[in-house]
Amino acid sequence: MPSPAPPSPAGTSLVGRPRLPGPLRRRAYRWLLAARTTSILGNAVAPIALAFAVLDLTGSVVDLGLVVAARSITNVAVLLAGGVLADRLPRDLLLVGASLAAALTQGVVAALVLTGTASIPSLVLLGALNGAVAAVSLPAAAALVPETVPFAELRSANALLRLGLNGSSIVGAAAGAGLVAAVGPGWGLAIDAAGFALAGLLFSRMRLLRASVTPPPPGRPGLLTGLRAAIGELREGWREFTRRRWVWVVVAQFGVLNAAFVGATTVLGPLVADQTFGRAGWGFVVAAQAGGLALGAVLALRWRPRRALAVGVGGMALTALPVVALAIVAGGLGPSAAGAAAVPVLIVAFALGGVALEVFAIAWDQSLQTHVPRGALSRVYSFDMVGSFLAIPLGEVLVGPLAHSFGTAPTLLGCAALVVAATAAALTVPAVRRLRA
Repeated sequence: MPSPAPPSPAGTSLVGRPRLPGPLRRRAYRWLLAARTTSILGNAVAPIALAFAVLDLTGSVVDLGLVVAARSITNVAVLLAGGVLADRLPRDLLLVGASLAAALTQGVVAALVLTGTASIPSLVLLGALNGAVAAVSLPAAAALVPETVPFAELRSANALLRLGLNGSSIVGAAAGAGLVAAVGPGWGLAIDAAGFALAGLLFSRMRLLRASVTPPPPGRPGLLTGLRAAIGELREGWREFTRRRWVWVVVAQFGVLNAAFVGATTVLGPLVADQTFGRAGWGFVVAAQAGGLALGAVLALRWRPRRALAVGVGGMALTALPVVALAIVAGGLGPSAAGAAAVPVLIVAFALGGVALEVFAIAWDQSLQTHVPRGALSRVYSFDMVGSFLAIPLGEVLVGPLAHSFGTAPTLLGCAALVVAATAAALTVPAVRRLRA
């Protein structure tokens, strides 16, 4: 696919000014980068703010698990439809609508928390709506990169994009945690809503070649005809998904890994922080993971292993380290000692886990974008996300009762064991080990 802005000779623009390097020369890519980093800047605050809003409201880790699981459940339920829409409609325009809808739902959550009128049922409902909106945008955003840069620049484009997202996450998590600790979680949620609104404006500035979008059938088909067409497109996407063994094996790995890791860090992590080293410290820990993600993106820009997917899959064993560190803090440190010893240990562990996550993510995106036909890419991404996210609500709902029954530290150690076991199982598959970038 030709690039929107062909490069000029000798590294300069036609008017003699220095030309931006690599993918940043492409106008559509620059708008994509700006839009996604803006939305992430606010969105990095939201999990921290929402977790402590629920803990302030009821103090129950079970309630927190229900609220975050509601978003995950609807996210998984709508992802396949989101993949079909992203392969049939202009992806940039779809992202404009999804960003504005996300701004609206998060704005309502912020208003309820700020006015003291929030309740667990209302947070569950709004979280479910926000999850549905995210399900529409995720496949479109993931499949948009190949529309903005030439094939040869895909790895650099993915790495730069992830670097921008992670840099925004670092700033958002650190600043958001301080804001939550100083003035409460409601303002953090308001920042998230504003970030989505601004991202919608930036997405509207994109101008893309839409050759990869499947045009809708002529005329106005009836409901039954449209449903049959959508089912047919899902079947085609499923065939593309299942015909590559390395795809569904890695997705199965992440089904287990995500349930264990997200349940441990999203639900039990804030609880451990509240009981030991405090909310501001938790913000620095989350920012450290984002810092590790940024380091992983830099590493991926410089290091290009021949079997990048196998390296990324194997490295996921390192994501057990932050979960084990949380278990150590939960089982051995009191509030007085935690401030001095727990936070540095957690920062290092979460940073290492972030590096591993990012090396894998860039290898995964490159593998899909270079081995899956462009016209089916959003649908394959949607099946990937459904499989990877399907067990997350189960993990989020179960870790609270398990922690009550067996203790927080043993539950966290069990989650870490699942991460390692799923990674080892994926590496036994030759198709995963042998895939070349």
